[in-house]
Amino acid sequence: MTATVDAGGATGAPAAGGRQVVVQKYGGSSVATAEKIRAVAKKICDRRAAGADMVVTVSAMGDTTDDLIALARSVSGAGHVPDPREMDTLLSTGELVSAALMALAIRSLGYEVVSLSGPQAGIRTDNTHGAARISEVDTKRLSRELAAGRIVIVAGFQGLAETEDITTLGRGASDLTAVAIAAGLKADRCEIYTDVDGIYTADPRLVPEARKLAEIGYEEMLELASLGAKMNPRSIELGAVYSVPILVASTFDDKPGTLIHGDASMMEVRKAVTGIAVTRNVGKIMVPGIPDRPGVAADIFEPLAAAGINVDVIVQSASAGGKADISFTVADGDLDRALAITRQCKSCGGVAISGGRGYAKVSIVGTGMTNSPGYASRMFRALALARVNIDMITTSEIRITCIVDAGQVEAAARALHQAFELHEASPD
Repeated sequence: MTATVDAGGATGAPAAGGRQVVVQKYGGSSVATAEKIRAVAKKICDRRAAGADMVVTVSAMGDTTDDLIALARSVSGAGHVPDPREMDTLLSTGELVSAALMALAIRSLGYEVVSLSGPQAGIRTDNTHGAARISEVDTKRLSRELAAGRIVIVAGFQGLAETEDITTLGRGASDLTAVAIAAGLKADRCEIYTDVDGIYTADPRLVPEARKLAEIGYEEMLELASLGAKMNPRSIELGAVYSVPILVASTFDDKPGTLIHGDASMMEVRKAVTGIAVTRNVGKIMVPGIPDRPGVAADIFEPLAAAGINVDVIVQSASAGGKADISFTVADGDLDRALAITRQCKSCGGVAISGGRGYAKVSIVGTGMTNSPGYASRMFRALALARVNIDMITTSEIRITCIVDAGQVEAAARALHQAFELHEASPD
């Protein structure tokens, strides 16, 4: 059976004669040591003993990926960028180690198990090294192993390109591997286990009063994930397309997690704002006094896109004399490169283009804001009362984002959490 999961309709059937199929994912902190691997193996075996067919995706142990990146830079030498193809081959080994060790731990507990690389598990991708997109999940091997009664451990974060080269899916993309497999197998649900016990109304480290959500809709979770919540945004998008319920829970305790699914908005509709999201390390570029005519904005942003730089908030304001000002934000790590590229824009007429660091984003997210007035003014008043200055503003149907000074983001998050009463659950 073949399931296309990123660019077409998924097909498939439950494995092993209609038994419940559960796909789990364990993050790097969950498998960071031999002791933790053994503990996770016990959890997997307990679930298998309860009657579920198990496919488990694992990340690399602890900081393995960062260590491999540092090692690659060291052997490449100063001034040399490591080759993307070889980097994918290198980085894929971290998950392979985790998968093999997990299989060994499970086998020691008396269960039949097999570990598979992403390519062996049928993950097919495009040819983009470092940030490949899944084009297909061929589930024949997975279904065959499940039918044979085995627990299947899959190395996350990786696949096989059309060129038959190994690719990686981007940082944090073991979530994506798990959801894609769940979609391909038509699993009952996908369970993401990590070092947090669910999705909160805000980061508890910033807002001690933050409340864990029992459930949340795909749309709201996608906004929160894209703004820094601890989930891969592509995994949420894929879950929404193929209606895969996703549970986010802690590896280390048995507390109820948060279920991400399609009907959740009905449960929380009385509280219009679901959560507060914060993104740090934001850089800003200002392009003042450019000609106010068609094509200038394209001349600014096309080279940035070609260089793989993601532009986030964009504000353009008309000024006198046929001139306009454009400001936009990028990740802090991309600021210097983005600034150099923008300064090469010939259509900008030699204006003084500048950039700055030290910004952060704070956002309110909630489907209940759609077509309802008053939430923007309430947000701005709360920030004003907290003496937080707003630098830029951007919105979507279910999100309002403000760019603020990075030193004020904690005060901003707490003020908004209080203003929208997120510490209180919706009334029954």
